[in-house]
This record gives sequence, structure tokens and C-alpha cells, in this order.
Amino acid sequence: MAKTTKSKEAINMIEVFADFKEKNNIDRATLVSVLEECFRNVIAKIHGSDENYDIIVNPDKGDFEIYHNRVVVPDGEVKDPNKEISLSEAQQIEDDYEIDEEVSQRVDMSEFGRRAILQLRQTLASRIMELEYDSLYNQYKDREGEVISAEVYQTWKRETLLLDEEGNELLLPRQEQIPSDFFRKGETTRAVISRVESTGGKPRIILSRTDPAFLQRMLEAEVPEIQDGLITIHKIARVPGERAKIAVESYDDRIDPVGACVGVKGSRLRGIVHELRGENIDVVTWTSNTQLMITRALNPARVNSVVLNEEEHKAEVFLDPDQVSLAIGKGGLNIKLASMLVGYTIDVFREVDKEAEDDDVSLDEFTDAIEPWIIDELKKIGFETARGVLGAQRDMIVQNADLEEETVDEVLRILQAEFE
Repeated sequence: MAKTTKSKEAINMIEVFADFKEKNNIDRATLVSVLEECFRNVIAKIHGSDENYDIIVNPDKGDFEIYHNRVVVPDGEVKDPNKEISLSEAQQIEDDYEIDEEVSQRVDMSEFGRRAILQLRQTLASRIMELEYDSLYNQYKDREGEVISAEVYQTWKRETLLLDEEGNELLLPRQEQIPSDFFRKGETTRAVISRVESTGGKPRIILSRTDPAFLQRMLEAEVPEIQDGLITIHKIARVPGERAKIAVESYDDRIDPVGACVGVKGSRLRGIVHELRGENIDVVTWTSNTQLMITRALNPARVNSVVLNEEEHKAEVFLDPDQVSLAIGKGGLNIKLASMLVGYTIDVFREVDKEAEDDDVSLDEFTDAIEPWIIDELKKIGFETARGVLGAQRDMIVQNADLEEETVDEVLRILQAEFE
């Protein structure tokens, strides 16, 4: 009779199999197929062929059965022990076996040998890991562009490791973080699934909080009109943590797209601004008219005219002297975002009447009364002449230039004295 007791090796294999059975990311059919494939590979290496073996995998029970099928031949006529069994040996299994009948004998794991069993365990572990990696890769590849909440597990200099609800590792590189981001272990943070890479077979799930898609997804969640398809987001330009400009369009004339996105007193943007560490958000109405779009993108500056060079994607924008610094913005941020939003390189020019221009004085003429570094700071925000500075609002200069209020007041006094 065949042995009924399980060898130590068989018990170990069943324990390993039971562990694999718990892998929820692998579907039943695939798991059974892989296990059978691994068993057949080992059998083929030992006996040269696996064609006369039946392998039955029981995922629900967490075990397996292997049967060796051979044809009964007369004693002394066995030519291939892998495919044939002598009559006397067959009758030791069942005493009523006859010539030419097929014997199906259960195989004990101990017959494989320790080395083969170890190899089988390693192969199984490797294949199951590959399946898990493939499943995780496909799962997250389909979710690229989706916002996810995950728990902060550990933070390093170059990246932060987060865990999803199933304990899968997600990476948030430093360059994908908002400059003022600071994470504590155990807290939950949100980010967009930026991309999924495969490195050495292991998936790397990369998150981002700087991608424009992160802002877009949060806006879609906050504005019902976007969810309903009444408003569409055409373009987003961001300097993460500083400022963003969003171009939106309404497909219903009764809906103001800017007002709908901003909400009453900015209510729909408040939570987003908080999530983005205080990033200011400007919403403008989209138009296919490039000149008008540039005018809107340079808000809050008032633009007089726009001249386009469509071949080179460049635009010359003309403004009153007191509007130039508004168009440029602090650190050039406003004009940079406007350029990103419309896809044109924007250059700004002052429009002054001839009489005022003839009467104006270059800031470089005041180096004896004003320190050169102060003049440089004024030039950074778009001023080149004395009247340009005097024509601007004092608070605007204080806000945009890296100068103390007392310094600005002294500069204004010196410039004013020139014309008095």
C-alpha cells in the first residue's frame, strides 16, 4: 500500500503553500497554474519528463497531491521505470491490477530528495513574488493621476516612504514635495500617483505633491460643476508652495467658471490652499484668443496691448509704467506663471508719452545718492527710470522688492527731489 503518513518535507511544503494561498493580490487560477508549473519543472529535472504525472492543487485546503501514472507490464519487461511498472510491483499497491492497466500512484514528497524540495521552495517563492510585483504594478499603473491618502512611515533626506492601506510601499521623492512640506511618522498625507516604474522587477510607486495633476484632482473634488462636466480645466501652471494659475472654461453660459471654482469668499479653494502649504491660486477664464488669454493671465496687471510672434511663440506686452511691476510680480513669479499658462515667452514694455519720457531719468544716474544694490532690487521688479518708480504705489514696491519700508521711503524722497 502507498504510504499515508506525510514526510517532514511534505509538511514544510504544505506550510509554504498555505502561506502563498493567503496572497490576496494573486487570483486563484494564476496561483494554481504557477504552482503546477513549478512542480512539473522539478519532476522533469528528476525524471526527464513530467507528461505522465498528474498534479492536483487544492487552494482552499492549502495543500496539493501528485500522482505518478504508469502502465503495468509483465515482470522483467520494464524498459522505462518512469512510464512502466512491473505486474508484481503493481499488485503490491492493489492486488487486482492486470497487464496493460494504468496505475496511478500518489507520490510522497520525500521521493524528490531534499535538494529538489529546497529548489522547489525557492522557485515557488520567486515566482509568487514576481506575481505579487506584477499585480501591484498593474494595480497602481491603472491609478496613475489619482489622488491617494497614505501613512507616513519614514522620512529620509531624499525621499519619504509611505504605506497604503494594504501596507504597500509608496515613495514621495524630495523633488516631488512642496518646499515647505514636513512630515511626521504616523500622520496621513495626500499626493497624486505620478508614475509607476519597474526596477529589477520590483515596482516603484512614485507620488507627487508638485505635479499640476495634484491640484487639478483636488479642484475636481471640490467643484461639483467640474464633476458634472459643466466646467473644464484647460491648463494649470504651478510654482509649488508659492503660486498657481488655472485656466477654466464653462460650457453653460449661466455659470461663471471663475466664481464657481473659487466659491463664496474663496470657500472652495480654502482647503486646497491649506493642503498646498499656502500656495496662492489664481483662476482665470480660458479663451482660444491668445492675446486676450495673455491679458487675463497677467492679472492683476492692466495690459494696454499685446503683439504676438506666433512662429516663435513670443509676445510683447505693453503696459503703463505703474503696471509693469504688477505684471512681473514678486521675483518674476506672475509673468513666469502667465508664460507657462499660455505657452508663450512674454516680454513687458512700458508705454509713456514722449514729454514724460524726455523728462525722465534713468535709475543708474542716482548711484551717488542711492546704493547700487538698491537700484538692482528696483530693476528686478521692472523699474528702470525715476518716474517709473514714482508712478508706482509705495505698498506695491514694498511688497515686491526685497527692501525695508524705510529704504523705499528714502528712495522715493531722493527721486522726488530730482524733479522738484
